[in-house]
Amino acid sequence: MRTSNPMMKESLFTQSISGVGTMTLQGAVNKTIALLALVVIGASYSWSLFYNQGPEAVQPWMIGGFIGAFIFAMITIFKAEWAPKTAPLYAVLEGLALGGISAFFEVRFPGIVIQAVGLTFGTLFALLFAYKTRLIRATENFKLGVVAATGGIALVYMVSIVGSMFGWQMPLIHDSGPMGILFSLFVVVIAAMNLVLDFDFIERGDGVAPRYMEWYAAFGLVLTLAWLYLELLRLLSKLRNR
Repeated sequence: MRTSNPMMKESLFTQSISGVGTMTLQGAVNKTIALLALVVIGASYSWSLFYNQGPEAVQPWMIGGFIGAFIFAMITIFKAEWAPKTAPLYAVLEGLALGGISAFFEVRFPGIVIQAVGLTFGTLFALLFAYKTRLIRATENFKLGVVAATGGIALVYMVSIVGSMFGWQMPLIHDSGPMGILFSLFVVVIAAMNLVLDFDFIERGDGVAPRYMEWYAAFGLVLTLAWLYLELLRLLSKLRNR
């Protein structure tokens, strides 16, 4: 199976470790809830730090959270068997980053955070319902389409990051005009479609993959939700700017 999520590798289904048991759907759900709780704990800390001590106090935690989350995400991707230890650390660090950036958005656009959170989980449950009722199917063409679109988005963001180092900003990412809004809407849709690939991965691993893959699959789903949430924040902020 190919997915746009780099940690969702087909080879992981064929790995087995004696005595560790197999992954279950309920186990993956439980691990996802646990990771989301850790994200909330981390986000609550940086959020409260922002409002109690100001933006300067939260910036090191936010930047450190992003860097730390990236490091532990990479470790988890390449060492899936370490996921029971690295995924919780990733979740806390991701929470620190999300809490800080959410506070900055909230100060500028009051009420935007609760809107983004509501839309994120609304999208999650709507797509889960569509997947379970087979309104949406993770066919090979669907997977390849999402992979291609996600790769294109990653390339655009990479060019934007490099450009920002030289004082140039890509207008589609930051512009609040019609094209900028359409771009953000497209990215939100692709991020949401990645959830379908995550659901498919979890379903296919049920009773087949090693037990530690429950943490691995939960990590992938939380990573997708974090991306979707950030893109929704960006889209909502552009709409507020108009």
